[in-house]
Amino acid sequence: MREVFTRVEENEKLIIEVDLEADSVKKDFPWLFSVFIKFDTQKATVELYEEFLETKESLIIALEYEQSVKYVGSRVYDGWNELYFYSSDSKELNSMAQAILKESTYIHESNVVRDTKWGFYDKQLTPTEIEFYHMQSAKIITALEEEGDDILVERDVEYYIAFDTSTQKNRFINTLELEGFTFKDEISSDEFEHGVALISKHNVTRETSQEYVIKLLDAIKKEHGYYEGWSTTLQNQEEL
Repeated sequence: MREVFTRVEENEKLIIEVDLEADSVKKDFPWLFSVFIKFDTQKATVELYEEFLETKESLIIALEYEQSVKYVGSRVYDGWNELYFYSSDSKELNSMAQAILKESTYIHESNVVRDTKWGFYDKQLTPTEIEFYHMQSAKIITALEEEGDDILVERDVEYYIAFDTSTQKNRFINTLELEGFTFKDEISSDEFEHGVALISKHNVTRETSQEYVIKLLDAIKKEHGYYEGWSTTLQNQEEL
């Protein structure tokens, strides 16, 4: 399952694609294989970008066809597309990539190192907790946009929090002093018994959503709760 998110490092934005289920095969793939392809996705035309994507997917398919290689993700940074794989064997990886890419016009390079514990995957590709929540927000926002909704319009947004005990839940409700949020209801489900719904009113741009999630997380952690996401409605009141 591939997911895409952005990360800022040293004031530079990285676009990261990651297979969140890739580490299920960790023990069988101890070698990290990297392929760097020079291609500026920000400046490319649609036609050139589609051509690049075809080359990228062809490389992934060809390497994985060997059944000893697993594509785990990529990073787009400073005009380079960094593709990462883990393999059961380090032999022939560079020559395989060279054979696949030799007919393209892209400048490229590759490298293989031992990474038994998948440290690169965990630190450089896997989203942090807050990045994961922002990914979930982005999916809702994309769905709204696809329905033609104006995300700049303020609307009621419900946020959901879960707790291990009723004591934690009640303390959170009774001490809630969080600007921009008000208590709406106590909730429960098959996933969690002690839940709370808060409501806020704001637009749902990516920037605003990130701001509100971060603010709420700080309050939740003080009471050892769990953030469970948010929902809102289209202007025609269809809940997402």
